[in-house]
Amino acid sequence: MTEPSKVIHVRNVGHEISENDLLQLFQPFGVITKLVMLRAKNQALIQMQDVPSAVNALQFFANVQPSIRGRNVYVQFSSHQELTTADQNAQGRGDEPNRILLVTIHHMLYPITVEVLHQVFFPHGFVEKIVTFQKSAGFQALIQYQTRQCAISARTALQGRNIYDGCCQLDIQFSNLDELQVNYNNERSRDFTNPSLPSEPKGRSSQQPGYGDAGGMYALQASGAGPVGFPQMANAAAVAAAFGGGLPPGVSGTNDRCTVLVSNLNPDRIDEDKLFNLFSIYGNIARIKLLRNKPDHALVQMGDGFQAELAVHFLKGAMLFGKRLEVNFSKHPNITQGADTHEYANSNLNRFNRNAAKNYRYCCSPTKMIHISSLSQEVTEEEIVNLLEEHGPIINTKLFEMNGKKQALIMFDTEEQATEALVCKHASSLSGSIIRISFSQLQSI
Repeated sequence: MTEPSKVIHVRNVGHEISENDLLQLFQPFGVITKLVMLRAKNQALIQMQDVPSAVNALQFFANVQPSIRGRNVYVQFSSHQELTTADQNAQGRGDEPNRILLVTIHHMLYPITVEVLHQVFFPHGFVEKIVTFQKSAGFQALIQYQTRQCAISARTALQGRNIYDGCCQLDIQFSNLDELQVNYNNERSRDFTNPSLPSEPKGRSSQQPGYGDAGGMYALQASGAGPVGFPQMANAAAVAAAFGGGLPPGVSGTNDRCTVLVSNLNPDRIDEDKLFNLFSIYGNIARIKLLRNKPDHALVQMGDGFQAELAVHFLKGAMLFGKRLEVNFSKHPNITQGADTHEYANSNLNRFNRNAAKNYRYCCSPTKMIHISSLSQEVTEEEIVNLLEEHGPIINTKLFEMNGKKQALIMFDTEEQATEALVCKHASSLSGSIIRISFSQLQSI
């Protein structure tokens, strides 16, 4: 295989496929700096802004067959590391004023809908169309104005501004698309010049997300299967926002397997609730099953594939009860209900039912420092230490208030001791309150 490059080689590009079609196919993965159509060979070259964007695209299309206007196209890394051609078809992006704006939302702590975007952008001129979609680095929208001057005015006034106080920052470029194609008026796309468009394709729920929703042009096909959705992409956007606009290094955002196999557990000390306490840091838990024929193995079914990927990424190799955990994706798509499974889908201890973006912000590998919240106002530092000191020497503590609520930081000697304290004491009662424990990324108190 050709070594990774920011230039992607696309084959089987028929004459019915336009430059805009290719731009829309690859835009979810990052900024496109050049596009060269090789019409005589039915091929094209796409240059992304950086190699990780190109890698993300090819990783996604390794599992999902890209199809444009009913024609399968085939992608691979180009042997070129950079496009230097002066071909007149090479498309720069972001500088040439255009009536269509490409908007990226950074630090998206609140959901952004077509209606919210319309409220923000319509004061600067008549907005004809809006298309929204997710990419690995965050949430994006294409906004089409009636005139180029309106788009210039909006970009000048809004670039770098926040939609809400302290979050949802607008990063606005000019798109080089000529016209947005909108097939459906729903929460993801809207044609304000044609209110009679249907809200969804016939026979398909409007809740099924996928890249095809950003204009309805593409069918992303898994081999031998029908169109596939990408339900965890909304979570990918929330995680990206929580991590400062990009996914953690090593997290692809493309996994769709929800069930995780955990092995090398200490069977004498582990149980389902302790596994719940640990894995619930990375997502909601549906159910957990300890394998009776393999006492050091367990299956954990997460809320979606993205949360499962975070758990595998951050917990692989973690130490717990004297054992180094092995955490991998399971071959089983889910855990079947039974007498030996513990159900957690309706547990009010699942952390991601609300404030999901805030909880994603706490996702990290185990650290020596734990953060305790939901403490009672009367709790003392001594009571906290008494609760936790059985798990190892406590190096430092800090009890403080934030927004009128008592919280604490506790630093152990090792990561394993902090992990054990979290696993055993999260959701336990202290001074009349059910406490909540996460890992802290602070290095010192």
